[in-house]
Amino acid sequence: MNREKSLLGNYTVFDLVIIAIISSLGIATKPIIVPLVHILTGPLFIPGGAIAGGFYMLWIVLGIGYIKKIGTGTLIGVVQSILVIASGAMGTHGIMSIISYTCPGIVADLVFLVCRDKKYTVMHYIFGCMAANITGTAISNLLFFRLPSTVLLLLFSSAALSGAIGGLIASNIVKSLESMKLNI
Repeated sequence: MNREKSLLGNYTVFDLVIIAIISSLGIATKPIIVPLVHILTGPLFIPGGAIAGGFYMLWIVLGIGYIKKIGTGTLIGVVQSILVIASGAMGTHGIMSIISYTCPGIVADLVFLVCRDKKYTVMHYIFGCMAANITGTAISNLLFFRLPSTVLLLLFSSAALSGAIGGLIASNIVKSLESMKLNI
């Protein structure tokens, strides 16, 4: 197959392995993070998904920042949705997982497209993770919850704060990985 015409032709094998690992880590950490967040948010009657989301959306922006290729966030979201559907892990979204996992990756990709030279700053990570988490929260609300606008505003604020923290963490991880010069 002609490399220019293939869907994944832009990525090296190393890139695809990193994307698979990051996608898997995102899915693997979700069952650990969500119950811990629910311990804190449950008694306050705050839906914990928006707050937990920043800590597992960080994997999407981490992948985008490390791979530095257009469409990486979308690809991570697609791989995560396939993993969730195939394994039956985490949640009752079913086939809607394709939407609820892919859209945050698309939105994070759009945030990172602002920087053409691929020299991402901490703000790219913060806004990318915030946008991904707010998108995930909005999609979950649209598909499943349909909360009133006042509650939704509070939820989006929580999602933005959590996303900002996740973006900071992702930025620091990428800086550490880049300082180790792991690219093959």
